[in-house]
Amino acid sequence: MSHHYGHVRAEQIKPQGEDAEKEAVDSEEQVASPDPSSITATTGTDASPGLCKQRGRGHNKPASCVKAAPDWPLRGPMAPAVINLNNPGFEQALHVKGSGSLLHGPSETNGNYLINRGPLETRREDGQSRKRRPVTVDTSKAKTSLEALKMSIKQLKWKEFPLGRRAPCDIYWHGVSFHDNENIVSGQVNKFPGMLEMLRKINMSRAVRTMQELFPEEYDFYPRSWILPEEYQLFATQIRLIKEKDAAVNPTFIVKPDGGSQGDGIYLIRDPADLKLVVGSQAKQAVVQEYIPKPLLIDKLKFDIRLYVLIKSLEPLEIYIAKEGLTRFCTEPYQEPSQKNLTHVFMHLTNYSLNVHSGNFVHSDSQNTGSKRTLSSVLYRLAAKGVDIKRVWSDIIALVIKTVIAVVPELKVYHQADIPPGKPGPTCFQILGFDILLMKNLKPVLLEVNSNPSMRIEHEQEVAPGVFEFVPSPVDEEVKVGVIRDTLRLMDPFHKKPVTSSQDKSREDIQMDGDPDSRSPDENQPSLCLKQVYPKYTKQFNHLRLVERIASLFIRFLGVKGNMRLGPTAFRTFIRTCKLSSSNFTMASVDILYIDITRRWAAAAADSREAGMGLQAFVEAFFYLAGRRFRSLSLRGQVVSLLELCEAQLGPQSEDRRSLSCGRAPQPRAVKTQTPCLTYSQLASPAPQRRAASQDNRPLQTLKPRTLRASVEN
Repeated sequence: MSHHYGHVRAEQIKPQGEDAEKEAVDSEEQVASPDPSSITATTGTDASPGLCKQRGRGHNKPASCVKAAPDWPLRGPMAPAVINLNNPGFEQALHVKGSGSLLHGPSETNGNYLINRGPLETRREDGQSRKRRPVTVDTSKAKTSLEALKMSIKQLKWKEFPLGRRAPCDIYWHGVSFHDNENIVSGQVNKFPGMLEMLRKINMSRAVRTMQELFPEEYDFYPRSWILPEEYQLFATQIRLIKEKDAAVNPTFIVKPDGGSQGDGIYLIRDPADLKLVVGSQAKQAVVQEYIPKPLLIDKLKFDIRLYVLIKSLEPLEIYIAKEGLTRFCTEPYQEPSQKNLTHVFMHLTNYSLNVHSGNFVHSDSQNTGSKRTLSSVLYRLAAKGVDIKRVWSDIIALVIKTVIAVVPELKVYHQADIPPGKPGPTCFQILGFDILLMKNLKPVLLEVNSNPSMRIEHEQEVAPGVFEFVPSPVDEEVKVGVIRDTLRLMDPFHKKPVTSSQDKSREDIQMDGDPDSRSPDENQPSLCLKQVYPKYTKQFNHLRLVERIASLFIRFLGVKGNMRLGPTAFRTFIRTCKLSSSNFTMASVDILYIDITRRWAAAAADSREAGMGLQAFVEAFFYLAGRRFRSLSLRGQVVSLLELCEAQLGPQSEDRRSLSCGRAPQPRAVKTQTPCLTYSQLASPAPQRRAASQDNRPLQTLKPRTLRASVEN
């Protein structure tokens, strides 16, 4: 629990109106006294000769976030893979809405983006314009995203504080986590509390597994996973049974360290005996997953997609997806895994940080060649072969929304612990990096989600034997600067845009077409390269948010503000208040259930210093209680029925215990969703036994192939 938000100096809270722009912006901003521009010139990467001398004509221009390939006109198999942004017909071809009137002042063109060179203006009620103070951004903790962030701030004509500022800033840009700076009591931070922990491999797998129990068909995009070392015996037993049933089956698995990044520590196995469970004297926490043996190939190479996703707020939930992304290619022609090639990392692993060390890695200034390319160039190439790109985008958007829905419940628990209701604190937003693999049948598979995706726009290159320097990467700059710049535009405190209402569209209408949601928060700015996908598609996905409703119950009974675990007394209070005990399930049985589940989860999370029942353990207990009370229903039906019972007993939430609002919006009352029931076996045991039983009967490959929509040559 963070207590520092409870002590706020009165002089730190200042108005943001006309008086605020007179707060000596130019004299008290920096922690040190030098002029910010001079500091940037001497300490920022702009001063590096190795960076700037080769940046070329795109260095001082904003990156163009190009619309994805679904609407690009095809002109035969020899059509160019890169669209000419200066083509007069480009806007019409991409169905991009008009950008409206521009800011007054001289401007220059950069493809489909117009850069205004005039002063920032706001418009008064009488129609006359007046200057406003620039948005202030603290970049002292930005780390690897610093260069792209500086370019974005410069393009927006905002004010950067690279050494921090005594007075509060409007936006704080952190490089690692929410806790990079513990003294923020206002403004906006580009990290959510708990996101770093929640997107670790084990926590992510547990969150998705819970959703797979409730919605197995909706969450079949995540490979079957086992958590090590606690599920080693289960993993070994299931693989042995599969091989005994069919000796010809010899599946491959990929092992990922829990806290690993950039491909570090990842390896492939075909036998559980090859697992490296112990490092030194300590058991190694990891996740082992089914390896996808038939990926989609381009130029005989395996590749994955890096897609940038913005979570603008948790309550209400707002999700944006970048229309442009990156594709990272392996550097060795792909072959299906065998005992001979399991160690060929340049063939099987798409991580840029690994392949960049291959002698075959190609740094290219072109968007459609090399070992790193834009997503739009790859989609255009697939579209030229007849692939239904709109359907691919639809599946990817659904994957992103479902994944965010899976991790939001735990994030809300973290948020109320770090920024308790009623205490001053910043609002939050965050850019995530989704790594997605396309199977040969075009089905997207989630590999992982990165809480701190690399935003570097340069790469290291050997310019002489043993001499390395950083040189610009045009492909990275094209994508990443646009994502950061338009994220800042969406978070502009002077342009707060209300959440758009849900649209009643069918599942097939989920796509990346240009629409009013892509327009800038400022009518004088060009279209955004970020598309809102939630709450726009609420009606298609709102039924999946059952665990969030369970998390709301959990938070309500935490008692002490800032706590993250439920004690035995609080759990008994929950049972009594919701009237879940009976002659067949006494309070003594409640205590036994609490002790049993809490001990098991404490053993699974040996590094946890907190005692009590966490959210994941509470969800397991809730599933068990739902199964006891509504035996004749499916698991989903049981959970929905128990939720409605508890919510009816509790009534609306009191104002003094308001829930989390990263966007400072009031929380609406939970809507009771009638969810159709599927056929499940009746719940008769706690979750670990139920999961083991279900996995014994579950096919090895859960990612069901679907009919090919095009003949794609590999």
